Amino acid sequence: MLRIVLIALVAVAVLALWPRDGGESEERGPAARAPEATETPRARRPLPRLRCRDGVPECASARGRVVFVERVDPDGDGDLHVVVTSRRGVTLRGLTAIDVSKDLRPRRDPRAGDEASAMGPVQTGSFGQSQIHALEFRVRRR
Repeated sequence: MLRIVLIALVAVAVLALWPRDGGESEERGPAARAPEATETPRARRPLPRLRCRDGVPECASARGRVVFVERVDPDGDGDLHVVVTSRRGVTLRGLTAIDVSKDLRPRRDPRAGDEASAMGPVQTGSFGQSQIHALEFRVRRR
């Protein structure tokens, strides 16, 4: 059984490393295929950082890449917890935890690598961490 698994792994590795052009190199001279034109991706503007509103006590805002998402909240109230990288981390240096209430939760939950921006008062989470309780929350797919 182990022998079959090893043979299968070697076969997968060989197929993964096998040239896709039938083994022909592009360095064969003028008869070689012309390189295909590729489109240069346009740089997207970053998601704007949400600004704190007047009258929101202990307000903080954060914008950054999503590194963690807790879709199912342990306490069952339906909110979403997101951790983003940010210059001025609220939770830890370079990281900000965001608590997004059920009514602000986006139609599609963010994934790691997406951009997110939030603003709201800083509150203490269930583990004693500082986090933003989002009054506004926006996400942009990667």
